[in-house]
Amino acid sequence: MSSVLGGLRRPVVAAPMGGGPSTPALAAAVSNAGGLGFLAGAYLSPQRLAADVVEARRLTDRPFGVNVFVPVAPPADPADVTAYAERLAPIAERRGVALGEPVGGDDHYAEKLRVLLDDPVPVVSFAFGAPAADTVESLHARGSEVWVTVSHPDAVAAAEEIGADAVVVQGMEAGAHRGGLADTDEYALLPLLRLVAARTRLPMVAAGGIADGPGLAAVLAAGASAGALGTAFLRCPEAGTSDAHRAAVTGTGDTALTRAFTGRRARGVVNDFLRSFDEAAPAAYPHVHQLTGPLRAAARTAGDPSVINLWAGQAHALSRDAPAAEIVEEIVGGATTTIAALARRLGA
Repeated sequence: MSSVLGGLRRPVVAAPMGGGPSTPALAAAVSNAGGLGFLAGAYLSPQRLAADVVEARRLTDRPFGVNVFVPVAPPADPADVTAYAERLAPIAERRGVALGEPVGGDDHYAEKLRVLLDDPVPVVSFAFGAPAADTVESLHARGSEVWVTVSHPDAVAAAEEIGADAVVVQGMEAGAHRGGLADTDEYALLPLLRLVAARTRLPMVAAGGIADGPGLAAVLAAGASAGALGTAFLRCPEAGTSDAHRAAVTGTGDTALTRAFTGRRARGVVNDFLRSFDEAAPAAYPHVHQLTGPLRAAARTAGDPSVINLWAGQAHALSRDAPAAEIVEEIVGGATTTIAALARRLGA
């Protein structure tokens, strides 16, 4: 069971957001406000991850966590990736960008685990699957809790089997990648929380569409020990979110799940690239991620939102441009008010 969750003054977790938004400054700000900040290990070199851990520790003496992606199986048919590259070639040519090499890889998984064993952090969370039991044992021996992301009720059994300390229960409302083993799960957060709670006594951290006090109150009422908020922090000054991404989150545009950018389903604000290539994209992560990387990077540099993966949850329009600590306090205050009003409504 999680002693970190039990020790939080505020039941708010900063969901890890790979690719730039999660910074040591953001993680530290949320932890200093009484929640639990997170660093996103995805896409960083092991050396950069180690440096970020050191920087976060410099900025806070409170607990924080690091998220790591478990390596995923290669695509069933590599020819699908080649066909997708051919489909993307014209847009890359028009923009003067060479597509990336669609290679696989494990995002330096073993090396990142070594970083976290050499310089332990209070929590290590895993997405895309559960780590091996001996990995959990090694992290426990170094004093780190292990959290596993689940997006299906059946997945909690694997988390229990390896000795996880908590599960991050991710509903389909959440922004960015589906964090469970399968990226095809379609459970909304509230029913998923209740179904997982019926199968385990592990503490649950709820993730998906939580952006204000009533949203946090709802998941706490459904049995979660804390709510994990990602999109709600994207516009904070401490976040490393690009200007184009901030502008998209500020708007009221619809979101959708797509494999167009990375080959794994992820939720983002709908743009031209998503509309054009969603149906053609194969289930091939990280091959598609590598393929489209240069194209997305060039668009980000140019401030062109039409080609960027604008990851965001369904409630992104509720996000605010404010310091992370202010957002934590506002959301917790709103949850407190909501729960008190519910108690009065129920005659308690």
